Amino acid sequence: MDELRTLAAGIRLLVLDVDGVLTDGGLYYLDSGGYAVRFHVRDGMALAMARRAGLALGLVSGRPTPQVRRRAEELRIDEVHLDVRDKGAVLDEIIARRGLPKKAVAYVGDDLVDLPAMERVGLPIAVADAVEEVRAAARYVTRAAGGHGAVREVVDLLLRARGPAARE
Repeated sequence: MDELRTLAAGIRLLVLDVDGVLTDGGLYYLDSGGYAVRFHVRDGMALAMARRAGLALGLVSGRPTPQVRRRAEELRIDEVHLDVRDKGAVLDEIIARRGLPKKAVAYVGDDLVDLPAMERVGLPIAVADAVEEVRAAARYVTRAAGGHGAVREVVDLLLRARGPAARE
């Protein structure tokens, strides 16, 4: 646990997959032909807390979802990358552009497409309901499922590791 706390204390950029991490992974098809996605309000509050504490935030998603872009704007997410085919390459670009060491970056994923991104960071994290391979690659697995407070749990971990002043 001390090693995890040390890793978490050094994180400067938190990057999240969207479907299955920031959302519950469900697609709710509407009669109008569109669909809706569900976000957890506590995850949004946690991201606002993280931003206030000085963490840079990013989203990387394989889908070009307008609802996600809107949520990212509401939460003032620094890095928003939608319709991504190679999450590892996008993460490499973000890390290089920001001049961050690998150990200063955390990534939260839930499915096989997240593995290349998880391999490029100092703190790979999986949500509780992630596929087995992703859980095995993670340094931390949340107790909460994706879209059900997992992001809040991750942010709490990162801010607690920084000390009491980070949570104010």
